[in-house]
Parts: sequence; structure tokens; C-alpha cells
Amino acid sequence: MTSTRTVTKLTSYHNRRKLSQIGPTSTLSHSHGMRLSPSIFISIGLLALTSSASASAGDRLSEFRNCVDNCVATVCNSRSPPRLPIYLTAFFWDCTQNCDYRCQRSITSQRIDDDKPVLQFHGKWPFQRLLGIQEPASVLFSMLNFVPHYLAFHDLRKLLPPDDARANFFLRKYYLLVTITGMNAWVWSSVFHCRDFVLTERLDYFSAGLTILSGFYFAVVRNFRLDRLEMEKARVVFTIVCCLALCSHIFYLSFIKFSYSYNMMANVVIGICQNLLWVYYSICNYFFPTDVYSKQRELWTLWPLWNVILLTFAMSLELFDFPPWMDAIDAHSLWHAATIVPSFWWYKWMTKDAAREAVVKQKD
Repeated sequence: MTSTRTVTKLTSYHNRRKLSQIGPTSTLSHSHGMRLSPSIFISIGLLALTSSASASAGDRLSEFRNCVDNCVATVCNSRSPPRLPIYLTAFFWDCTQNCDYRCQRSITSQRIDDDKPVLQFHGKWPFQRLLGIQEPASVLFSMLNFVPHYLAFHDLRKLLPPDDARANFFLRKYYLLVTITGMNAWVWSSVFHCRDFVLTERLDYFSAGLTILSGFYFAVVRNFRLDRLEMEKARVVFTIVCCLALCSHIFYLSFIKFSYSYNMMANVVIGICQNLLWVYYSICNYFFPTDVYSKQRELWTLWPLWNVILLTFAMSLELFDFPPWMDAIDAHSLWHAATIVPSFWWYKWMTKDAAREAVVKQKD
């Protein structure tokens, strides 16, 4: 469930990253940052099968190519090229990239005036940038997604402070792990949507993968009670396996081959496994409550199940890609917006679960 705040990074535009780039860095393609919930991965799998990896239609327009070539020749390669405003250079825009952006906007405005459809360029819609920020709406919603993780981190620390006897049970650190990886993922999602470079793309993708894997790790520990002392050997082995898997994944993508399809499928598989574990948790704890807690059914134990369902529907927004409203809001940014409230709900469940576990541990 924690992957909601991340797989973003694994959305439909990730499949379109095999597109044309400008300059030494890829400043013109889309991501999602699977700033993510594992529940969304079924939809992501569908997207992976249907998305196109070919160059965007806008890239092939002769008027767009001519516009960029003329701009670069007359402006960037002139004897005294103009200096870009500081708010653009602060986000590492150069003259060539600025020419590309201006031509996208010019061609798009002309097509709208001619009642022609808006086209994508380099795998992205031609968004109106804001003070050098490429995708203002996605940045805003990514920053808002950071908030529930940040608040939950502090709430859980207050609920289970280190010097409190109730905190002396192993689940505490796993609760906090989920919040920390979530915060990290949404930070890099925000950075990536500000400016799309190879470095920011990698940090976004790898942070998303870390969040998804840590969510799966927590789901296994919580469901099968690997936090207990008698499960120490199993916990150590499982921890080593997860760490090796993450390191191998990053090493392969960084030094052997950066495969978008492999990266997507790896996250999809882990995300689906995580979803199934939370469905298992809700069914067992609601319909078959154990004597350890209470024989009464508690509705809050169903929250992980509802979150899985809700976030899956939120991810389905990616299936309805459309030209951005007001040149800023597209399906991907709306998906980011749709994961904010479920994240609060997810951490409300986690707080209740932590409180119940603390009480049970205290009784023990």
C-alpha cells in the first residue's frame, strides 16, 4: 500500500521513455514516479501491454522539427545568444531545450486554432511550464503526497516513543520504515517532475522501487509476524534476500541495461504480491479474528482491503490519458492527486494497528 506514494514512477509514461531526447540528458519525457500503492499495479500491468514505445506524433511533425532547427540556428548559434532568465537557468534549462519548449507551445497553439488535436512531444503533453518547472500540477500533487507520510512518521514516533516500554517491540521500526521510504519517493517524484533528466529519472524510479519493496517487506513481516523473537532467523534471511534483490535490481539497471519493461514488470509483480497480502490481512483479521486481540469484528481491519480497491481505481485514471486541462492537469497528475486521501487513510489504519500491537505487547 505504501507503493501508492511511489509507483508513480511507473506509470504509462515510463513506457514512453524510449523516445527521442535532447542534449546529453533526457529533459523531455514523462514518468510517474510510482510514488505508489501496490494496489495500482494490476492497472499498471495493463498499461504496460498497451502503451506505445515509439516516438510521439508531435516529434514527427515537419513544422516542429523546422521550428527547432531554425530557433537553434538563429538564436542559440548566433554571435551573441540571449541569456535565459535566472528562473530557467536555476532549473538547468539551456538554449536548445528552451527552443524545443517554445516550438512545442507554438505548434500546439496553432493546432488548437486550426481545430486539430493536441499532440504529445517526446512522450509528454506540451505542458505550460511555471518558473522553469516542467509539470507544475504533478509537482504540486507529489508534494501534497509527501504530507501524509511526514505526519504519520511523527504520529507513530509519538505513539511509540523510543523510551516508552510499549515501543519495545520490533514492529515499530517497520512502521517507520514505510513512512521514510514514502517520504523519500515523493521527494524524488517532485524533483523529477520539476525537470526530467537522466539522473532525476533514475532517482525517481529507484526510490519508487524501494518504496514498493519496503511495502512488500512490511506486509510479509506484519502478516507472518516475522517481528517476533522466535522468527528471528526467518526475519534475517528475508531481510537479506530483499536487500540483495534491491541491490541487484539497481545494479542491473544502472550498469548492465536500463530496461523500462523489466523495471515495470519487477515492480508490478512485487506490487501485486503486496496487494494480495493486505487482502489476506483484512480477510483474516475481520472474518476470523484471533483470541489474541478480540473475537469481535473491527471494521478498521478492512481498511487495507478498501485501500487496495480505491487505489486500483485511482490508477485507472492512467487509462484515460487526455490533453492537459489548462495546459497543466493531465491523467497522470490526477492520479497523483487521487492518492493523497487514501494515504491518510492508510496511515490511520497503521496508527490503529500500532496502538493495538503496543497494548498486546504490554499485556505480554
